[in-house]
Amino acid sequence: MPLETGGRPAGARSVLLAEVAQATQRLADAGVPSPRHDAEELAAWVHGVKRGQLHQVADSEFDARYWEAVARREAREPLQHITGLAYFRYLELHVGPGVFVPRPETESVVGWAIDAVRAMDVVEPLIVDLCSGSGAIALALAQEVPRSRVHAVELDEGALKWTRRNVEGSRVRLHAGDAHTALPELNGQVDLVVSNPPYIPLTEWEYVAPEARDHDPQLALFSGEDGLDCIRGIERTANRLLRPGGVVVVEHADTQGGQVPWIFTEERGWADAADHPDLNNRPRFATARRVAR
Repeated sequence: MPLETGGRPAGARSVLLAEVAQATQRLADAGVPSPRHDAEELAAWVHGVKRGQLHQVADSEFDARYWEAVARREAREPLQHITGLAYFRYLELHVGPGVFVPRPETESVVGWAIDAVRAMDVVEPLIVDLCSGSGAIALALAQEVPRSRVHAVELDEGALKWTRRNVEGSRVRLHAGDAHTALPELNGQVDLVVSNPPYIPLTEWEYVAPEARDHDPQLALFSGEDGLDCIRGIERTANRLLRPGGVVVVEHADTQGGQVPWIFTEERGWADAADHPDLNNRPRFATARRVAR
């Protein structure tokens, strides 16, 4: 009988792939939203290979620590906390306890922001990322808008240790401080203000996924009775930071579509306030343009 690499019969499933199948079922039973993906990611992380190379792991090289990692994910510990890494657009970020794990839906926010900055035709656009967390948004903008000057603001000391680690060696300038009072020295000069602030209503606590509720910092999740307290503060900060014609981009919950644009009113100096969908066609972020002062 012909043999494959690892000494198993041709066509036979490897030990690792069989274990991944079992892990997938365990994670599905635990309510993990993407059980197959997470089972494969954990297998790749433990064995030091890419997901597409799992079939190349010899039976003799199966690492039983895989099941320790699966048990952690089964208990709804975030995948990114287990592996220590989060992927965002073209970035690989270090994350762990104390910092908000960037979500795929935020990539749509950054994509819109990048297009908006490029359309401004500014040689060295000045960008401020408020509530920066891991630094995902700031770093993506610095990477994809090469001559941009990017400032990131983060308040929580638990998150800041991760932000500092991620922005080290980059062009992002990190500021420890409150998004509501940040960077007065840049008033009236900024081209783009972008933020993924906390926006979950306090009344929704019990409905939040365990991965976020039990592991993301509370400061990054909840914002008043309607979830919009921090966004109201972001509006005030963006209002003073932006130059005439500058743009603000703010992520919000998909259930808040239609509410956030009304925070950016004409009476307060805004124009073109609008909501935009994410890749799942759900309202995900609002934008507005600062008019002449």
